[in-house]
Amino acid sequence: MAEPIRLIRGVVTVGLWTLLSRGAGFLRDVMIAGFLGTGAMADAFNVAFSLPNMFRRFFAEGAFNMAFVPLYARKLESREDADAFARDAFSGLSAVLVLFAALGTLLMPLLVWAMASGFAGDARFDLAVGYGRITFVYILFISLVALISGIMNSHGRFTEAAAVPVLMNLMFIAAMLLAHLAGWDMGLALSWTVPVTGVVQFGFMWAAAARLGYAPRLTRPRLTPEVRRLLVIAAPVVLSGGVVQVNLIVGRQIASYTEGAVSWLVYADRLYQLPLGVVGVAVGTVLLPELSRRLGAGDVAGGRDALNRAAEFAFALTIPAAAALMAIAWPLVSVLYGRGAFGAADAEATALALAIYGAGLPAFVLQKVLQPLFYAREDTRRPFRYALVAMVMNVGVALGLGLVIGWSAAAWGMTLSAWAMAGLLWLGSRGLGEAAQTDARLRARLWRIVAAAGAMVLVLRGLAVGLDGWLLVPGWRYGALALLVATGAAVYFAAGFALGAFRPDELRRAMRRG
Repeated sequence: MAEPIRLIRGVVTVGLWTLLSRGAGFLRDVMIAGFLGTGAMADAFNVAFSLPNMFRRFFAEGAFNMAFVPLYARKLESREDADAFARDAFSGLSAVLVLFAALGTLLMPLLVWAMASGFAGDARFDLAVGYGRITFVYILFISLVALISGIMNSHGRFTEAAAVPVLMNLMFIAAMLLAHLAGWDMGLALSWTVPVTGVVQFGFMWAAAARLGYAPRLTRPRLTPEVRRLLVIAAPVVLSGGVVQVNLIVGRQIASYTEGAVSWLVYADRLYQLPLGVVGVAVGTVLLPELSRRLGAGDVAGGRDALNRAAEFAFALTIPAAAALMAIAWPLVSVLYGRGAFGAADAEATALALAIYGAGLPAFVLQKVLQPLFYAREDTRRPFRYALVAMVMNVGVALGLGLVIGWSAAAWGMTLSAWAMAGLLWLGSRGLGEAAQTDARLRARLWRIVAAAGAMVLVLRGLAVGLDGWLLVPGWRYGALALLVATGAAVYFAAGFALGAFRPDELRRAMRRG
């Protein structure tokens, strides 16, 4: 039997590695912004790189893993032949991905048009097609990495899977430095780096899994009863993933008609992905196998406690992060991105997108907390129906507001639809029994977390006004931003401790106890 998963320790482990990865990823994006700015090459590369990343959410950490992990975790818990199931899933997914990667590469002009029809007729379209044909094979390697990660997470091994994205970002940084020194075409250098990182990430994960005895063997694909069940469960999640990607495509389409807007949204997305990745992805990664194992063993009380502690931990970090992204969006963007080809107008537009995305951050994290409740019970249909409603709302808001306010309507559509999805998941979870109920401790602490974040915002806004001049001085702006962020964090934690929103001794006990 697999060793017990330690929830908070697992979340912290994944969160810390994700923080390191997102930090390196942010440095990568700062360098891309400096080298490419927001012109045609930047827009083209951002679209080309988003294509394999969009489809990986079907095959990788999205649809396939959401269906695979609960089934695999239950086989581990019941001492069934989990290795055979993993082998069949791995072989079947590999076969599908090889065909899909080849087809996507051939149909790249169609994919680029579907993602950004506003590129048609100018240089961005041909650039995006060329870059896309280089990058698309990444979908094969990163999806197999995600499946192996799901296997290891089910065994309570989170470090290796959480560390592997760091490799990609470090390789991007090295590639840009090398391209700059050698005088290579930066767009092509970045594009060729994408598939190379996929191969390296896959090799790293395969070696780590093989060392622990978890690596699945590649065999002839077979449609076994277990694989059929996996496909039945995965189908609604695939459709849900499709709905989410429609939301993304709608936003990209609207932005593609304003030069630079695709890049503004991408750069803002990278910043808000820092807290989303560190908290939301970490909680979702650890919570799904934990709930699956506990509910499979009939431990309803343990499942409820796991859910509530994960939600409490997520809110304690996400709510202040969202408040800070909205309160100091311009200082963050102007200091972190403002250099080279990234000008003042770019900073202003990116800050607007960041503030809008920040308003939706708690909703995105709440989805990561609530979705495992459904998937752990193999209920993938209701999240799909909720996603459809959210999609209709996103399309309506983005297209409707797009006629009035332009490209920023894409960000508003994503944020408002995220809250709609979170609300529907919460309402739907009310009928899932005791394991889905909030406990007194979570209810008592949530308002205290909000109050502490409110105190932080008041201080941040006042301090940002006082430091406004220093934030524009090249030699001082990094120190001014560091002071701003450090002061906000200190105020939030001081207010949180004073109000009883959280206690350090509880985290220490959770880390020791698991």
